[in-house]
Amino acid sequence: MRNFSAGFAAHIASGATTLCWCWKLVRTDGVTFGFTDHDAALSFGGATYTPAHGLDGGETVARTGAQTQTAEVLGVLHAEAITETDIAMGRYDSARVESWRVNWRDVSERHLMRADTIGEIVREDGVFRAELRSGQYALNVPKGRVYHHLCDARLGDGRCGFALEQSGFRTNATVTAVEDASRISVSGISGFVAGWFAYGHVKWTSGARAGIEDGVSAHSGMTLGFDRNVADTVAVGDTLTVYAGCDKQFATCKAKFGNGVNFQGFPHIPGNDFLMRYPNEDDPMTGGSFFG
Repeated sequence: MRNFSAGFAAHIASGATTLCWCWKLVRTDGVTFGFTDHDAALSFGGATYTPAHGLDGGETVARTGAQTQTAEVLGVLHAEAITETDIAMGRYDSARVESWRVNWRDVSERHLMRADTIGEIVREDGVFRAELRSGQYALNVPKGRVYHHLCDARLGDGRCGFALEQSGFRTNATVTAVEDASRISVSGISGFVAGWFAYGHVKWTSGARAGIEDGVSAHSGMTLGFDRNVADTVAVGDTLTVYAGCDKQFATCKAKFGNGVNFQGFPHIPGNDFLMRYPNEDDPMTGGSFFG
């Protein structure tokens, strides 16, 4: 049962309500939008909720227990608010959405109905449909570690401990050509051997992708390959910072980064071939290790 404020509860109990929906959308980069299905702009809590090109609430599925509750909102793509390009670039992935029920005659009478994160977004015919996932969704995310040979830390994070911002492991670059959907040529990386930035990432510092981080899948000469389509939103002259990559191998961790002590994998676990072996007459029976 929801605990409404006295004023909001009294308004609902009056039998003649003036209620609307307001949605506050906060992207992971901090950019905030406010929308309402009312026909005039509303302001509260430091945000303004505009009716222009706003959202419309769709179906809400309520479930008991710890199951993830889902809802959806529909809206119009518009250059001044939510654009198809921004959605395609992932700017709205995992954004927080607050759904408020508000008395538009007195916005002090309101209640936060849901707080969700955006899941899947579908775009078609100038309209988008965004899935809203409740906080229980976090319970479906796998936890714990898998014991295998490869490192499961991200290069430069707290578990890895490597200072990725140091000289030799990052460089500033500028786009000189867009080769195809996922490959670009850049200046500024000529002093690095081929493959140095493979499995690394870039942070865009100008252009349409400014503020976005993309994974690098390949590096050859002055060409960088990405793990998704970037051509439609990258132009010659755009700038980016390129970070060295790691293939998660223990040998790479030691030789390339000198960070073997912090390796977060298990390189000495016997592999499948060893586990399937059985003794034979040619094996040395010395009482020592059987890893020969």
